[in-house]
Amino acid sequence: MAARRDGLDELDRKVLHLIRERPRTGLLEIARLLGVARGTVQARLDRMVADGVITDFGPNLSPRALGYPVQAFTTLEVEQITRPDISAALTAIPEVLEAHIVTGPGDVWCRIAGRDHEHIQQVIDQTLAIPGVRRSSTVITLSTVVAHRVQPLADDPRAADRRSP
Repeated sequence: MAARRDGLDELDRKVLHLIRERPRTGLLEIARLLGVARGTVQARLDRMVADGVITDFGPNLSPRALGYPVQAFTTLEVEQITRPDISAALTAIPEVLEAHIVTGPGDVWCRIAGRDHEHIQQVIDQTLAIPGVRRSSTVITLSTVVAHRVQPLADDPRAADRRSP
């Protein structure tokens, strides 16, 4: 396994760009495009996986294309002692795309997807039926201005200076 190293260098950033822009490109082609050996690309990818920089190689799926064009953000107020059970229950609801424990008003923030507004209401009702969930507050998304992304953080050469040990 490749040695752990803090931060990303220019070659790492170039490799990440290529696998994001051309996810079906093979390692040999990436190496050719970057002017490095195939083994170098493989070692860089292995290191970034081992370091947790790359978390998966799966395709990104579109909820809209899968029949879930409506998205909402709901904040749940919960009884703190029940958080582990609530987490498990939220995981069992396919329409819950992500959930985060947060600070400030509310306790758990969820992004949910639905077929229509009525379906969103059904998903909210499911979350409210979870023991320990007291109430929810929900907003429906109208459009996406900036989709989930991480690449700009990797592109920033100062990222190595901010990385925690």
